Amino acid sequence: MLLDPQTIEIIKEAKTIAVVGCSPKSYRDSNSVARYLTEQGYAVVPINPKHDMILGVRCYADLLSAREAEGPIDIVNIFRASDLVPPHVKESIEIGAKLVWMQLGVINEEAALEARSAGVTVVMDQCLRTLHKELRRERLL
Repeated sequence: MLLDPQTIEIIKEAKTIAVVGCSPKSYRDSNSVARYLTEQGYAVVPINPKHDMILGVRCYADLLSAREAEGPIDIVNIFRASDLVPPHVKESIEIGAKLVWMQLGVINEEAALEARSAGVTVVMDQCLRTLHKELRRERLL
């Protein structure tokens, strides 16, 4: 298992996950991961300024407006290019997210350091769906 017990606990206790860069296209990973998380019982909040609705739920332009409308967001799952991550991490800190998850291929050490310095747990270059399935297989969730 690649996750520490604290991160597993955050995933276990989380209720709301924002998916930054969520696509309305069903073949895109961001869409299928968001759909999977919804099926697992999480409230998924899509973040994409180009759309009003994704997966049948309201989509928000940014994390700040999402938190204002939806309430606390526990996990921020980022599907953006690595160089576009910093503003989303700053917003994640501002909204009080417990975990910033950068999807497979997304790595930004500076943003990760900023988040960790603010007390936010960070996972980079991992797929949340893949790890979630593994945690379920191992009966850790």
